[in-house]
Amino acid sequence: MVAVHVVAHRERAEAAALAHRVASWLVDHGHEVWMDADDAGAVGAPHLGSDRDPATADLVVSLGGDGTTLRAVSALSGAAVPVMAVNVGLLGYLAEMEPDGLVEALERWCNGDHGEVEERMMLDITVARADGSARGYTALNEAVVEKQEPGHTVRLLVHIDGAPFTSYAADGLIVATPTGSTAYSLSARGPVVSPKHRAILLTPVSPHMLFDRSLVLDPDEPVVIEVVGHRAATLTIDGQSGTTLSEGDRVLVSTSAHVARFVRFAPRRFHQILKAKFGLADR
Repeated sequence: MVAVHVVAHRERAEAAALAHRVASWLVDHGHEVWMDADDAGAVGAPHLGSDRDPATADLVVSLGGDGTTLRAVSALSGAAVPVMAVNVGLLGYLAEMEPDGLVEALERWCNGDHGEVEERMMLDITVARADGSARGYTALNEAVVEKQEPGHTVRLLVHIDGAPFTSYAADGLIVATPTGSTAYSLSARGPVVSPKHRAILLTPVSPHMLFDRSLVLDPDEPVVIEVVGHRAATLTIDGQSGTTLSEGDRVLVSTSAHVARFVRFAPRRFHQILKAKFGLADR
């Protein structure tokens, strides 16, 4: 018997229909299946709702786009549970399996054929307050420290690998993984990095200074961002608001010991997905 946790996009009818199909197949074949209560209610399957920890699953199935996949990874809190990401909507970088192949993939997985499990680097983020308190997060894509007030920059002092680097006057700073290089970092003109690589990317957002380049750092070079001006900032983790930062608060970002795991049953070529996303020609 296989235990499967399902995460579904809450506003797409196709994701709801697919969740029902997946649950029916799993139950009919003697397997366990459950969803977060909010997801279950949104897809019209409240009977599947449970507060059971996704980390106790053998497999997590994500039905949606890259945002849904990020939510599935976040729910695992670093647990070594593989994610089967199904693309319901536009072409994504993470959710690449098509819905018509899902049942076959589930059948293979439940019969012991786990395909290839691809590992992706993640980040550990710690918010260290000026008052001595602290809170931790984990990210697959990025941690972003940004201004709160429109029309103003925020001042951020950066340390790299324990040594002061410089202070930025900018709209914000993005600390990303290679997986996150095609997310917010890309829109801020950061580099595109193969997700097979291991690196920490530091990209400024609209810097008001001569130095405006991204840095590609070794995964063993942690980054510390400190709010040094009087203007507050906001920390966002993988697109989800984390907390407000005040003067003296610091965000510590380092490579996590945990990785995200994705089930692949077909060869994955990152550059081909990139080519399709940008409509690049062969010549």
